[in-house]
Amino acid sequence: MATPPQASPGYSRTITPQMDSLSSKPDQSAMSLSSGAPRFPPPISQQDQIPSPSIKLPTMLSPANGVKTGSSVPHMSTPPGPPVFASPVRPAAVPFRTSPATPQPVAFSSASSLPTSSPPYFSNGSVELQQQLPSAIEEPVPDGKSPCVLFSAHKVLKHKKQANVPSLGFGVLVSPGRDTSPGPQVIQRDPHRCHDCGAYSNLYSNILIGSGQWQCVICGNLNGSEGEYIALSKEELRNFPELSSPLVDFIQTGNKRPSFIPVTDSRTSAPVVLVIDECLDEQHLQYLQSSLHAFVDSLPPTTRIGIILYGRAVSVYDFSEESIASAEVIPGGASPTQEALKALIYGTGISLSPMHASKEVAHLIFSSLRPYKLNVPEASRDRCLGTAVEVALAIIQGPSADFSRGVVKRPGVNSRIIVCAGGPNTYGPGSVPHSYTHPNYPHKEKTAIKWMEHLGREAHQQNTVIDILCAGTCPVRVPVLQPLAKASGGAFVLHDDFGEAFGMNLQRASARAAGSHGLLEIRCSDDILVTQVVGPGEEAHIENHETFKNDLSLCIRMLSVEETQCFSISMENRHDIKSDFVFFQFAIQYSNVYQADITRVITIRLPTVDSVPEYLQSIEDEVAAVLIAKRTLLGAKSHSDAIDMRTTIDERVKDIALKFGSQVPKSKLRRFPKEISLLPEFLFHLRRGPLLGNIVGHEDERSVLLNLFLNASFDLSLRMVAPRCLMHREGGTFEELPAYDLVMQSDTAVVLDHGTDVFIWLGAELAADEGRSAAAVAACKTLAEELTELRFPAPRILAFKEGSSQARYFVSRLIPAHKDPPYEQEARFPQLRTLTTEQRTKLKSSFIHFDDPSICEWIRSLKVVPPEPI
Repeated sequence: MATPPQASPGYSRTITPQMDSLSSKPDQSAMSLSSGAPRFPPPISQQDQIPSPSIKLPTMLSPANGVKTGSSVPHMSTPPGPPVFASPVRPAAVPFRTSPATPQPVAFSSASSLPTSSPPYFSNGSVELQQQLPSAIEEPVPDGKSPCVLFSAHKVLKHKKQANVPSLGFGVLVSPGRDTSPGPQVIQRDPHRCHDCGAYSNLYSNILIGSGQWQCVICGNLNGSEGEYIALSKEELRNFPELSSPLVDFIQTGNKRPSFIPVTDSRTSAPVVLVIDECLDEQHLQYLQSSLHAFVDSLPPTTRIGIILYGRAVSVYDFSEESIASAEVIPGGASPTQEALKALIYGTGISLSPMHASKEVAHLIFSSLRPYKLNVPEASRDRCLGTAVEVALAIIQGPSADFSRGVVKRPGVNSRIIVCAGGPNTYGPGSVPHSYTHPNYPHKEKTAIKWMEHLGREAHQQNTVIDILCAGTCPVRVPVLQPLAKASGGAFVLHDDFGEAFGMNLQRASARAAGSHGLLEIRCSDDILVTQVVGPGEEAHIENHETFKNDLSLCIRMLSVEETQCFSISMENRHDIKSDFVFFQFAIQYSNVYQADITRVITIRLPTVDSVPEYLQSIEDEVAAVLIAKRTLLGAKSHSDAIDMRTTIDERVKDIALKFGSQVPKSKLRRFPKEISLLPEFLFHLRRGPLLGNIVGHEDERSVLLNLFLNASFDLSLRMVAPRCLMHREGGTFEELPAYDLVMQSDTAVVLDHGTDVFIWLGAELAADEGRSAAAVAACKTLAEELTELRFPAPRILAFKEGSSQARYFVSRLIPAHKDPPYEQEARFPQLRTLTTEQRTKLKSSFIHFDDPSICEWIRSLKVVPPEPI
């Protein structure tokens, strides 16, 4: 492969956790396009999202994707992830499919868009015109390298039939808001754009230094630069960031943006409104109060906070009362009236107040909360969550709200509503009946979902993100509440209780930086067709024909712009490619947290090849696996769908071996291609793990995981599919090993990071030594916190001993390799060679027999010979 894999089954790495510098910093919907008409890719659908953490390792570079909190503690770089997944052989169902207007192919005349003095028009990649125009930089420029853009391969097959094998596929992961280190080149002026297709000038553009004209790499059109690119030599062109870097940010501030706030910490003044369920039993309430007290202590002093409780009515707390908890009460059975909202907003009370003036009052309010007193089951208690969110939106808008029109558009910083829910919305607008057995439940649920989605879209128009954090044992009716968070660009998270993980997510949700008014434009060479997009957005129909005559870009409206989001984009060859390179350009337009208009332009060039082995060698297993997994999971809406998708993965492995593998001598079997030997392991983890396997029991939990995964960053997506396994060693260091059950050695402690869960397993022999076990557990917890300090949602961290009932959570996520022959075990898990005969015998005798196949048994059951481990 072009780049060595970050963690291979036969390779181990030693890591030392930074125990002294540990700090818990806060860290943060999806869509899909299906292929349609010849020249315009298909529509998009939505889902939810999540982020990922990191450790700094000397041998690899992996971008951090956490939340910035202003802390002086350095960001950890995300560690190389475990294996990744791949996409289904048959097309996956695309949720929320829309039918975009599909423009027909445009016929180009030979000189339709060129000045009379310019050469005739040639399609992109034409040898003639490329030879006439010198490139901006004579030295070779890097192909396919940008931290925000990860291609599944660094080369593209020229032949359409070979390139468009659906079992393997080709695509790219785009992280529009990802922080880059070093930061991008910043340009405070308008970009130069192609007059024909709207693409941006870039480092691959050919420049006529005498006239300053530049040739578009997407359509081949020759454009003027208003004399800006006129230079005496090619060296002078290096002074233009867009002509020397694949990633640049164009920024507009000041007079061009009346709402720009030139204050360094302006985003910390954005309102955060807590909407809290008051129908909680005493035990849950105690945990919640503890989390709320810690939350307000963590907020910056300039952050404005609002506190709303909801049950059968909505209570809006007043910060003007310093010695008592005082609230305005609004009935919850219907949407609040204009009169009630005016009385609340124009009254004498203070509903939003900066933390430096209201921290003590907030603590007083949280301490005054009381448990639910009536003898009513949790699921049957009246909760007017919908009305409470409507009231929260109104107080965020404040006196400027135009109640006569309903929807308010007000410039300024982004706001956030955080709902702390312990049960379903069963009263007022957007509610469902208490019981599923209600005769009209399906209709009422459908109506509630529609209402919640509309409210989420209204919040999005008002630059307000709604995060819903649920906890407890009462089902919250995920299908009803999830659209509210998704449509606003927020997150939906389930917790076991209102304890540590909930409190951490409360803090990280408020600290998450979110840009707004995001638009992603995708442009490719004519040879490439975008067939599917998965990520937190929806297709946007932008009419640019008055400005750009032949703009065939795919536009996606992003619900929010955050570091922890990612778009998965699948592509195909339109036809056989004749040129030596193909070009991809991604333009992200958004307003950042300081209300400055940003246009981020990323341009990538990939070489084309005829050789299949050369193409396979360029594949990034991890990226290819994540792309395949996201495509596959679009079709896994229910448990029965998930079972079908497991079969799809089996068929995919067989098809890849058939199309790209080699024939085993004197046999009908095919050997899986050695160039992508990590891919089957990633796919095996995917089909066994929580996303497609039987680990997750409840459909609500599976639905939330699915939506988080479809929007998650590359790092977190990788971790959710294939866990990362780290064994504790003497001296506080950790050795990274393959996630096989052979790691369960009784004298060790192991950390297993599976994205939304982190497990600490303590061997029985080590646990018997009190001193050693205490040191090992402390080191493991420190490492777990370092791994996840920037992750949102914060994962559960569970610790248990070998043989305990909870240990099944750990064992079920490891590949069962104990039944394999010793030579295969050693080949895929080399650490075994360091064990004595006695230790290996003890390890072998510790396993309980069960029917789950090992990865080698699974691959052989598909009539495929497993690839040799690297």
